[in-house]
Amino acid sequence: MSLEWEQIIVKAHDTTALGSWWREALGWVVIDDDPRWYEIRPAEDRMPGLLFVATTEPKTGPNRLHIDLRPDDRDAEVERLSALGATRADIGQGEQPWVVLTDPEGNEFCVLSSRRG
Repeated sequence: MSLEWEQIIVKAHDTTALGSWWREALGWVVIDDDPRWYEIRPAEDRMPGLLFVATTEPKTGPNRLHIDLRPDDRDAEVERLSALGATRADIGQGEQPWVVLTDPEGNEFCVLSSRRG
C-alpha cells in the first residue's frame, strides 16, 4: 500500500482572503480559487498543499494541528509576516526559540529559529 500526502484542509470564513494571505506568506501558487475553496501549493506539480474550505463555524480554542515554518532569519520573517497581517500569540509557550503567530483568521503557526550547522 502507498500513501501520498495531498494537502492540509483549513476551514476559513473567507477562503479567498485567507488562502491569498497564505499564498503571499509562503510564496506558493494558486491551484484553484473557487469561492467555496481555495487551494495553494509550492508549485503546480508539488504537494502537499493547503486547501481552504468555507465554514461559518467560529474558531474556538487553539488549533489541534498547526504549521511550523523554518526561515533563514526568524526575526526578519516574523517582521515580514506581521506586516502582512499576522499577529503574535501567547498560547502559554513561555520562553522558547520560536515565535507563535496567528494568521488573519486566528490560526496559530510557529516561526522557528534558523537551522544552524
